[in-house]
Amino acid sequence: MKVQLYDTTLRDGTQQEGISFSVADKLRIVQKLDELGIHFIEGGWPGANPKDTEFFARARELRLKNSVLVAFGSTKHPASKASVDPNLAALVEAGTKVVTIVGKSWDIHVTQLLEVSLQNNLEIIADSIIFLKSHGLKVFFDAEHFFDGYRANPEYALKVVEAAAKAGADCVVLCDTNGGGLPSEITAAVNAVRASVAVPLGIHVHNDGDLAVANSIAAVQAGVIQVQGTINGYGERCGNANLCSIIPTLKLKMGIDCITDEQLAKLTETSRFVAELANMAPSSNLPYVGTSAFTHKGGLHVSGLLKWESSYQHIDPKLVGNRPRVVVSELSGKSNIIYKAKELGVSLPTRGKQAREIVQKIKELESKGFQYESAEASFELLLQRAQPGYKPPFELIDFMVVVERHRRPSSEGDTELLSEATVKVRVDDKVFHTASEGNGPVNALDQALRKALVEFYPEISKVQLVDYKVRILEESSGTASQVRVLIESTDGQRKWRTVGGSTNIIDASWLALADSLEYYLLHCR
Repeated sequence: MKVQLYDTTLRDGTQQEGISFSVADKLRIVQKLDELGIHFIEGGWPGANPKDTEFFARARELRLKNSVLVAFGSTKHPASKASVDPNLAALVEAGTKVVTIVGKSWDIHVTQLLEVSLQNNLEIIADSIIFLKSHGLKVFFDAEHFFDGYRANPEYALKVVEAAAKAGADCVVLCDTNGGGLPSEITAAVNAVRASVAVPLGIHVHNDGDLAVANSIAAVQAGVIQVQGTINGYGERCGNANLCSIIPTLKLKMGIDCITDEQLAKLTETSRFVAELANMAPSSNLPYVGTSAFTHKGGLHVSGLLKWESSYQHIDPKLVGNRPRVVVSELSGKSNIIYKAKELGVSLPTRGKQAREIVQKIKELESKGFQYESAEASFELLLQRAQPGYKPPFELIDFMVVVERHRRPSSEGDTELLSEATVKVRVDDKVFHTASEGNGPVNALDQALRKALVEFYPEISKVQLVDYKVRILEESSGTASQVRVLIESTDGQRKWRTVGGSTNIIDASWLALADSLEYYLLHCR
C-alpha cells in the first residue's frame, strides 16, 4: 500500500495562535520538508495576502527533489463564473502543477453560510474543478466538514464527493474540520465513500478531540491514500494531525514505506527546525520527536534499559533521529546513577555502595527543593564530588548580602534600591574577600563571586547567565516556603543548567551560581 504525505504547515499551521512565518521562513521550511521526503507541500493561498503571493513567485526558483508544491484556494464564488473567478485565476497564476480547493459538504453550511441551494453547491464544486483541470492542473478537493456533514445528511455528503469525482478531481480529501470525530466514525464514513466512488481519497483531521493522529491512522486502515497534517501538529484551535507522529507510525508500525529510512532519521531534526522558525518552544512530550519521548526516570525502567534497550522503548529512538535520556530524581534507583555516570564519562563502579549513597544524597537534596531533571550540570558535579580525591576549584567560606531602600536626595517620594554582596572564598590555600554592587541581590552576589575568582580563573569572564527561574515549592508556607532556583548559563558555545534549593532565595541562588561556575571550570581547564 502506498500513502501520500501532504503537509499543510505553511497554511493550516500558520493559523495557530502565535505563529507567523516570513516568506524566507516558508521557503526554508519547504526545502526541509523536501529533504524529509514529503510528497506534497501546501504553500499557502495565493491572492489571499501579499505574503503568499510573493511566496509562490519566489518558490518557482526552488529545485525540489522529492516534493511537489501545492497552491490552496476555494471553489468559485457563487455569483461568478469559473472562467472569471479571481480566486481560481490566482491558483492558475501561482504556477504550481497541483492545486487544492476547498468546498462545502455539510448541508447546513451550504444553506446557512454559503447561502445557496444544495444543488447549486454541487454545480459550484464541479465547475471549479473542471475549470482548473482545463488548465492542465492536478486537482485535490477538500470536502470541508465532511464527517459532520455525513453524520447529519449522509446522502448529500456522498453527493458532494461524487460531484467532485465526476468533475475530475484527482483526490477527494475528507475533512474533520471541527476535529470532533471518533476513529469508528471515520472508518464507517470512509468505507461508505469507497463504496460510492472510485476516486482516490485523502484525510484531513483537526485535533479538537485529541484524536487527530488516531483518526488519520484509522482512515488509512480504511483505505485512504493521502494523509494531510502539519509538523508538530500546529494549527488552529487545538491543532492539526501531527505528521511527526503519523509518519513513523505508518512506516514503523504499519510497514508503509511512505519515506526512506534515511529520511525518517531526519524527523526529529525537522520537528525542531520548524519549531525554531515558528518561534515556538518545542514540546518535550511530543511522541517520537520530543526530548521526553524516550526519557526514563523510574529506577525500574532504567534497570531494564541497561539490560535490554527495548525493554521500555516502543522503537529504537535513532530511527527517528532522537535519542534515549535518563534523568535522576527522588524516584531514581542505582541504575539511573550508573547509566548517567557512563553517559557523562564519570567513573562509577557498578557494584559497591557509591551509587547507592548518591541516590540517597539526591533524595535528601530533592526533599530540600533541589531537582536534577533539568539541571544536569549540577548532577554531574554531584557525581564528581563523590569521586575520591576530587578537589573543587574554589570553596565558599561565607557571604553576606545587603539590600538598602532609601529616598533619593531632593525627591518627593522617589526611592532607589542598592544591593551589595560580600563574598569570601578559598582557592588552593589563598582566601579572597571581595565586595560588589549589583542590580539586585543575586546579581550583586554573582558579581562579587566573579570578582573573587577572576584572578585565578580569568576565563570565567566568558560565562553569562541567560535564564534565571524561581519556583515556590510549598505555597501553603507563604514567604517561609522552600524555593528552587534554576539557572541557565552559557560561554557562547554551549549552555548548561544548575540548581539550588533552600528556604532562603539568596542561598538557593548562591548554590546554583556556584555550581554554574564550578561546572564551567571543570570543563574548560
